[in-house]
Amino acid sequence: MQRLKTRPQFQAALAGGTVSRTAHFALHRLTLTRPTDTPLAPADQVGPAPSQEQALFGLFDVWLGAMVPKRWARRAVTRNAIKRQIYNVSERFGDRLPVAAHVVRLRSTFDRKQFISATSEHLKLAVRQELEQLFERATRLPTQETQA
Repeated sequence: MQRLKTRPQFQAALAGGTVSRTAHFALHRLTLTRPTDTPLAPADQVGPAPSQEQALFGLFDVWLGAMVPKRWARRAVTRNAIKRQIYNVSERFGDRLPVAAHVVRLRSTFDRKQFISATSEHLKLAVRQELEQLFERATRLPTQETQA
């Protein structure tokens, strides 16, 4: 699993559309197409040219990025703890995720009255459970579409 690093990579993945949501998180996905083995001259190329978004991702692999805005998690220690949880949980689902660029985005705040400490076990458990729901829904989605 590769990590998104540049702003254009994040923007391209966010533009791909939302795949699943929970109360606090959203998962966005841009499906990647396999590059051709032999590059053709533009005149010899059949079909549409590869999109700019596809060119941002050099490897045909699962890509993941985490967005935890300061708006929803004020303290840096909280943002970093949530990002660590995102990357740890995603490792367990990495083999079930399709080849695409994924971005997990925090979309609302965790109540500071309920989660007083920025790195409490209670907050980590709540984040982990919600992320597991998010990835579970995202991995189930393609199988449900093929059965319909």
